[in-house]
Amino acid sequence: MNLEILPTRTGGAAENMAMDFLLLQRYPRAVPRFRHYGWRGPAFTFGYSQKIALVRESLAGVEPPFELVRRATGGGIVDHRDDWTFALVIPRGHPLEELRATQSYREVHEALAEALRAQGVAARTKPCVDEPEADKDATPGPAGVCFQRAEIYDVVNERSGEKIAGAAQKRNKHGLLFQGSIWRPSAETDGTIDWDKFEEDFAAQLAKALGTETQPTPWPEFNEDEVSGLVEQYSAPEWTEHR
Repeated sequence: MNLEILPTRTGGAAENMAMDFLLLQRYPRAVPRFRHYGWRGPAFTFGYSQKIALVRESLAGVEPPFELVRRATGGGIVDHRDDWTFALVIPRGHPLEELRATQSYREVHEALAEALRAQGVAARTKPCVDEPEADKDATPGPAGVCFQRAEIYDVVNERSGEKIAGAAQKRNKHGLLFQGSIWRPSAETDGTIDWDKFEEDFAAQLAKALGTETQPTPWPEFNEDEVSGLVEQYSAPEWTEHR
């Protein structure tokens, strides 16, 4: 069971969210899969349970235009205008998928921090002495505007204390979807990062955590009607504003 590394793609906000969901729901093999992706223009995403009125209030000072899309995962608002975004799916039954959310969150972010340290970044996961009890499927930390405050096991800069990376999760019968974002300005305070090398190192660290090897893999052939239907769903005001 290898960690399949998919090609980097750039899409609009609705397309990116649809593709991540399809990687959870319709992937042809029950193996871990990972992808890094870009954004076609300025975008923000926010967690599934967030109230749209509070989201709009939080973004009132942001100059338009930008895309705004509700994620299928939890968490708060994520600014994608200058981030490095990734998705990881772990199939149901894998030992890492069966961990409580705080622990799977920690495993992935320890791998991320290790790859950043290889680039000279003083990265570490934020520790917590007394970890609160939480439901297995909950996303760590309260919702809010990401990169303003670090929660337990977010990746932070050890010297400045700035938050570097955060993520959100969704678990269902197919497995665990982990959507993560690295804020480039915070990561690069210690110098320029070779993001291609970082991706290679990060994938290797994830494979190590999963007890497997990396394997570059072509993009799967999803049903075109399902793809277009999901993109339309994530684009629709009914989805973005339903809470």
